[in-house]
Amino acid sequence: MLHLIYHLKVRTYVTVLGLCFTCLLPQAYLIYSSSVAAGAQSGIEECKYQFAWDRWNCPERALQLSTHSSLRSANREAAFVHAISSAGVMYTLTRNCSMGDFDNCGCDDTRNGQWSWVAVGGCSDNVGFGEAISKQFVDALETGQDARAAMNLHNNEAGRKAVKGTMQRTCKCHGVSGSCTTQTCWLQLPEFREVGNYLKEKYHRALKVDLLRGAGNSAASRGAIAETFSSISRKELVHLEDSPDYCLENRTLGLPGTEGRECLKKGKHLTKWEKRSCKRLCGECGLAVEERKAETVSSCNCKFHWCCAVKCEQCRKTVTKYYCVKKARGRIESTGPEERVSDLGRSIKGPGGYER
Repeated sequence: MLHLIYHLKVRTYVTVLGLCFTCLLPQAYLIYSSSVAAGAQSGIEECKYQFAWDRWNCPERALQLSTHSSLRSANREAAFVHAISSAGVMYTLTRNCSMGDFDNCGCDDTRNGQWSWVAVGGCSDNVGFGEAISKQFVDALETGQDARAAMNLHNNEAGRKAVKGTMQRTCKCHGVSGSCTTQTCWLQLPEFREVGNYLKEKYHRALKVDLLRGAGNSAASRGAIAETFSSISRKELVHLEDSPDYCLENRTLGLPGTEGRECLKKGKHLTKWEKRSCKRLCGECGLAVEERKAETVSSCNCKFHWCCAVKCEQCRKTVTKYYCVKKARGRIESTGPEERVSDLGRSIKGPGGYER
């Protein structure tokens, strides 16, 4: 569910699937609230797409980013959620600016000295505007100064860097008979799927920051935290905790496990990652793959009849789907311990015991 609640005097609240953007912002920022909400929603949808065939599939509980630190996880999945949400907000604000939805923004004119310029279809999308406004909304969630707040702010920035890093340069030739003696070039937003793909790669290479146990909120601790995070590229995703075993159900953490999940085996246009989903979700989690057949009915062979009706036949088709189920007793399959967990991250320590 996506809804907005406005408090017209002091605060602006934008709530998306339990994620409450509580922003101490001027009343003028209310004009951006619907774009912020739509951007956060697009981030959620992209998260679900990117992880559709992973053991962790971006469940709604993962999107309930409470501001109470005891309720928040700090693993690589949380890092991705922050980055893709921040990217979605920036992307939507930038796109809506280019579409003329806001009176106070237009083309990015900082590149006028780099390329020739035309008014029709030739102005760069104003990512600077989208970046500035999205930062005001999204980063306002983090009011603490501990390591988790620093992690979330870092990943928010990584999401914004992803939007800027995937901008596409487009050029148009000018000249007699298409000679292209001069060019007009501009930067434009890619499809948001490109941003999602970029961040999914960053997720697989996320850096783990190991802080000393008991690191508190003292000035010394805050200084060490700031020093550690400042040494890491803002384009990289970071996390503080290892991910749990998503194969198994964990009611405390709200994890359903992979039993009962659908997987893919055959089909046209499947990626290698999708084709291996049964092995990843079932076999490597100690589950068997069950084949189920179902009959679907759809309209087909439609014809237009004068005048004015369309008549269709009802076609029946048997489809095969695959699901992860518990193995039958007496059946033993070895997946090997090395296949059970795949932690693709890197590790960093900073001053006083941080891995680097």
